[in-house]
Amino acid sequence: MPHAVYDSPVGPLTVVEEDGVITELRFEDRPDVSTTPLLAAACEQLYGYFYCGLRAFELPLRPAGTEFQQAIWDAMLRIPPGQVRTYGELAAAVGSPGAARAVGGACGKNPIPVLIPCHRVIAGDHLGGYSGAGGLATKSALLQLEGYLLCA
Repeated sequence: MPHAVYDSPVGPLTVVEEDGVITELRFEDRPDVSTTPLLAAACEQLYGYFYCGLRAFELPLRPAGTEFQQAIWDAMLRIPPGQVRTYGELAAAVGSPGAARAVGGACGKNPIPVLIPCHRVIAGDHLGGYSGAGGLATKSALLQLEGYLLCA
């Protein structure tokens, strides 16, 4: 599958394209980069996100997952930059109150982090987790980049 690597401030990000849509973003560097117009646009938008204040990506995304995961990822896309929602709030937003743990699982399975902003989902009283490279340090960096004030 075509993929490109963007060297971000939080480490290398490999963006994967399949059939004209973005299907994955991995916190890794992969050899044998192949460029397509969509991958070039993704890298340009990532640059804009990290360095120019871009907060809304305009890329076709198709993450593979269950119906519940898809609903959670869609809800994540509606969280404004610089804001957060709790696992419980996201569960309620998709009509599954009480499914906060399942929301956490969906966050961890998000195949397109950053573009689908799972970093904007937190536990009620702390950041929760982050499955991307760098863990909570990366989650904190992304939230701070968007202007979310982290308090100790």
